[in-house]
Amino acid sequence: MRIPKHIAIIPDGNRRWAQGHQMKKKDGYQKGLFPGVQVLRKAKEYGISEITYYGFTTDNCKRPKEQKEAFQKACVDALRLIKEEGNVSLLVVGNTESENFPEELREYTTRKEIGKPEIKVNFLVNYGWDWDLSGIEKGKGPNSKEISRIDLIIRWGNMRRLSGMLPIQSVYVDFYVVERLWPDYQDIDFDEAIVWYDQQDVTLGG
Repeated sequence: MRIPKHIAIIPDGNRRWAQGHQMKKKDGYQKGLFPGVQVLRKAKEYGISEITYYGFTTDNCKRPKEQKEAFQKACVDALRLIKEEGNVSLLVVGNTESENFPEELREYTTRKEIGKPEIKVNFLVNYGWDWDLSGIEKGKGPNSKEISRIDLIIRWGNMRRLSGMLPIQSVYVDFYVVERLWPDYQDIDFDEAIVWYDQQDVTLGG
């Protein structure tokens, strides 16, 4: 089976899940924490060498304050859980100059090795595509230049859009959509995405 070297995860549907369970929208983000750990375990199981999680975007920060605080906290908690899993090379990418960037994550904007890394883990936090490309205008290359080209993006929540995710790295990406909302993640979602990817005719333009 042909396995993608780098997959990216768009964990969509937290707010819709909360509403469907008679909860406040902000309460859905915490429900998405354990699925992130499960996906990391599956990626290691398949021998995938790099995984990128979409935490939150600069545009997401336009949401009500209680939601913004909830997804900021969820990102901090998610990073803690990833560290506890161990054996990862961890990098957080996002606009650190904004007040919306969680201070607790600042030290990880330089890649940190936890244990004996089996996989690179990238976490997009307070990320914006325009912020990313602004590095090119300054002659430094994209601000996400440490992240490699993505082979496969998996998006939960049945929406079919990239939402501005890493436009340079996504140039030849294959895009797989899971109807299930992110908090309802099941391992079969990941398995079916890998099987689907194996069936694609990947030529990179050749």
